[in-house]
Amino acid sequence: MPPPPPLLLLTVLAFAAARPGCEFERNPAVICVDLQLRTCSDAAYNHTTFPTLLRHRSWEVVEASSEYILLSVLHQLLEGQCNPDLRLLGCAVLAPWCEGGQVRRPCRHICEGLREACQPAFDAIDMAWPYFLDCHHYFTSEDEGCYDPLEKLRGGLEADEALPSGLPPTFIRFSHHSYAQMVRVLRRTASRCAHVARTYSIGRSFDGRELLVIEFSSRPGQHELMEPEVKLIGNIHGNEVAGREMLIYLAQYLCSEYLLGNPRIQRLLNTTRIHLLPSMNPDGYEVAAAEGAGYNGWTSGRQNAQNLDLNRNFPDLTSEYYQLAETRGVRSDHIPIPQHYWWGKVAPETKAIMKWMQTIPFVLSASLHGGDLVVSYPFDFSKHPQEEKMFSPTPDEKMFKLLARAYADVHPMMMDRSENRCGGNFLKKGSIINGADWYSFTGGMSDFNYLHTNCFEITVELGCVKFPPEEALYTLWQHNKESLLNFVETVHRGIKGVVMDKFGKPVKNARILVKGIRHDITTAPDGDYWRLLPPGTHIVIAQAPGYTKVIKKVILPARMKRAGRVDFILQPLGVGPRNFLHGLRRTGPHDPLGGASSLGEATEPDPLRARRQPSADGSKPWWWSYFTSLSTHRPRWLLKY
Repeated sequence: MPPPPPLLLLTVLAFAAARPGCEFERNPAVICVDLQLRTCSDAAYNHTTFPTLLRHRSWEVVEASSEYILLSVLHQLLEGQCNPDLRLLGCAVLAPWCEGGQVRRPCRHICEGLREACQPAFDAIDMAWPYFLDCHHYFTSEDEGCYDPLEKLRGGLEADEALPSGLPPTFIRFSHHSYAQMVRVLRRTASRCAHVARTYSIGRSFDGRELLVIEFSSRPGQHELMEPEVKLIGNIHGNEVAGREMLIYLAQYLCSEYLLGNPRIQRLLNTTRIHLLPSMNPDGYEVAAAEGAGYNGWTSGRQNAQNLDLNRNFPDLTSEYYQLAETRGVRSDHIPIPQHYWWGKVAPETKAIMKWMQTIPFVLSASLHGGDLVVSYPFDFSKHPQEEKMFSPTPDEKMFKLLARAYADVHPMMMDRSENRCGGNFLKKGSIINGADWYSFTGGMSDFNYLHTNCFEITVELGCVKFPPEEALYTLWQHNKESLLNFVETVHRGIKGVVMDKFGKPVKNARILVKGIRHDITTAPDGDYWRLLPPGTHIVIAQAPGYTKVIKKVILPARMKRAGRVDFILQPLGVGPRNFLHGLRRTGPHDPLGGASSLGEATEPDPLRARRQPSADGSKPWWWSYFTSLSTHRPRWLLKY
């Protein structure tokens, strides 16, 4: 007869203890193998193990799984949102990190942060949160020795880069900056001037690079009452790199001069909130930089990683404006994004800029390009689409010319009288030109700024060489430094003020009208507004639903360099119907940019989400057939219903 179970157990344990490798028997070691998944090739580690956390026992099983297929197409499904963060998070589960015979688990707080940020993107396509990204099941706490699977995205970017010995902290290195170098410089600059600067991200590029902004203000991170907001954007075309470098240099200059007590810079930063986005297209820059200065072609790296020209990717509101402008009594400003726009391919960089514009009440903006030497201003799209070149002014033509001249008139090369120089063909126009009068195109960022928000944006072409050699960068900075400062200071032209009711409560979304200029601006949530205006006499009207309108006469002297303060106190309408210029507010779906319009209003339902909701007959979402055609495993865990 066999011994009773307890005795058998003791016998087996005693035998195991006497054998070599007894440790393996008691606590079997994990065998680490090379990570061979293409979708996870950029993970922060090189070894994994089988079986995985999902009990997959071979590469073939992993690659055939619906979980792996989801990770492979996630960036297309979510239109670039949360990419590559979610993919790397999923890789940490599908192919866990194996090191020293141990499996390391990813951090729970990283998963929870991503779920909070990315859940709306899954909701928009009617997809359930993937079960294998369950933050409580497959992830662990920092106390238990977790690791950050997204650390490689920030790899080296947090570390400071020491300056050569003997150089002061105010030193600016006039060289080209890689993505990692750019991020380090911006973060180091913000750290040096922490009381007036900070960095923040407005999103990621298609390939997952942060769209990093450095902000300068007396109270970084906060909108202050009646302090105007300005943004400067570089590198919208990846191979046009001068603007990228100018803004990196400008950030360092503003910080250093503020610390040195430069009264002009201190006054500017104490009265203006300035946002610098040196690179809107970091993916395209990498393509151009791989060829290098002097070798880069005219178009190599121009587009983003989706092969989209970002300055043709914004909604075409100009065509709609031309139709609205022909009708009396119809509002032709703050035009909503048409529903059909979202059916096309919208770059994550474009979407990030639009969402940024909706969260901050920008007044003034410039987009820095390369390929010529001129300043252009809206409209960029011709009034007659067949005309490739046709003068097509906005209602604010005079103000836009002043803004363009603020840059060009203090730029030594733009004022050079030689017609043989770069940009010499614009000399007779003073090196400024209406965009459509130069060449017409749709989907531009400047037209969108003007027609969708309160913001006035110009386009600056910094030179004929798109990727200048390093030795030319210092001269470029000297030519553009004063122009950049002078342009930002023009945000203080015109009038500003607060619109409130008789109790002193701010009235948001009130309209500020100027007689003779058919383009209204609106008040911010705190009731403050800024209206860029040229010198002269203006009749200004403030009105809002439920209030009587107030009219004031404003005289702006030619040499006035500070915005005039013009406040409005609106009285409530009496009992009776409230007629507030019927027809001025158009109906229609808004854009799916997070549920807030440029004025902080709640928007109507996301048109994409409406399109993708399941039908009443219980049919599956639009993406379901894709997964069922590629895998025998039907991922019902992705269904919400």
